[in-house]
Amino acid sequence: MNGRVLRELVAAQESGRDVVLATRLGDGAQELIEAGRGSDGLGVDGGVLADVLRVGESRTVETGDGPVFLRPYIRAPRLVVVGAVHIAQALVPMAALAGFRVTVLDPREGFATGDRFPEAVLVKDWPDRARAGLAPDGRTAVVALTHDPKIDDPALIAALESDAFYVGALGSRKTQGARRERLGETGFSAEVLDRIHGPIGLPIGARTPEEIAVAVLAEVIGALRL
Repeated sequence: MNGRVLRELVAAQESGRDVVLATRLGDGAQELIEAGRGSDGLGVDGGVLADVLRVGESRTVETGDGPVFLRPYIRAPRLVVVGAVHIAQALVPMAALAGFRVTVLDPREGFATGDRFPEAVLVKDWPDRARAGLAPDGRTAVVALTHDPKIDDPALIAALESDAFYVGALGSRKTQGARRERLGETGFSAEVLDRIHGPIGLPIGARTPEEIAVAVLAEVIGALRL
């Protein structure tokens, strides 16, 4: 790695930017590519780069000038949990153990506390006021757990307007239908609303908060990795 590329890589890591180091195996030519940008010199497809950044795994791809090795340097994936409820108390420590950076958002006094969620960053505000600071991106999953449209809906709107790789909401099929109707009235198409996983979690027959948390985290990981 030459000095220029190394300096760019160090600067990206210090500023929290996700990048891919592309190395052409035939001659060692290198390029550091930021998230949201295409390859300027090595001819790597933008879709491939986005997938490498999403999954976080190295791979070798073929280009017109020969094979290129792609190595991502990325932040840990992020999970935004909307609602400091019982399911969240089980989900948050599991997600942290799995390597997620976890944020818990709940404006209700006494819910989002350090005692209940020591592993998470706590945001004690309404989602419509907190959305600029949360800024979901392609490495972010958003799960809404409150059953309260005043809290869940603004968070889901922010997620649907972002590149979040996973959007999920707790509730029955009837609740999900009512949710789609409300959000559809704000202008979202059926195709966009299909991004919402609801009922949330893998269909494993989960009943308890802990079991539901397992199902949710498994679905989130599947969306990230598969």
